[in-house]
Amino acid sequence: METLDLVSHGDSLSKRLKADTAAQHEELDAAIMAGRPFASLDLYGRFLDVQRSFHRDIDELYGDPELIRLLPGLPALRRLPLIVQDLADLGLPSPEDADAPVFAQGETHDVAEALGWLYVAEGSNLGAAFLLKRAAGLGLSESFGARHLAPAAEGRGLSWRTFAAALDAAPLGATGAARASRGAQAAFARIRGRVAKAF
Repeated sequence: METLDLVSHGDSLSKRLKADTAAQHEELDAAIMAGRPFASLDLYGRFLDVQRSFHRDIDELYGDPELIRLLPGLPALRRLPLIVQDLADLGLPSPEDADAPVFAQGETHDVAEALGWLYVAEGSNLGAAFLLKRAAGLGLSESFGARHLAPAAEGRGLSWRTFAAALDAAPLGATGAARASRGAQAAFARIRGRVAKAF
């Protein structure tokens, strides 16, 4: 991992990332719901595969020592295995993607950019309560088919606040914060592209 710029920043990084990606976030939410992922198990399966491909892109980050130092408890937030189990619950395959993950094993990654991607991943879990309720209409639950939408043991709110506080404490400096913002924007763009292909 690239060394951090050890200069503290004055602004809240989590709030900056939220502001910088607000339009993309709104567009992505609209695109997902336009695909009607909870109208049938087939459509939900497509949504699951979008989730799988995104979490495959970032799965390597959850075991990175530098990121774990900045975000204690990060490995417990890993969701790719839960998504794979959700697919298996529905009798769906976990296909091999043609492209490489964004964060591939053994490669050097920019810490700040990685934090931006993780912000998007953990922010999506904060809003997953609504999706879990919709999934229940298909007979799915936290223990079958919608495991990856389940809240953390301590609850969604506390889990997010803990994550955001650690994110905000990361000593990125102004240039690092800008790289984190670019990472978050790239994450939204990546998912948006997956959604367009899926639906």
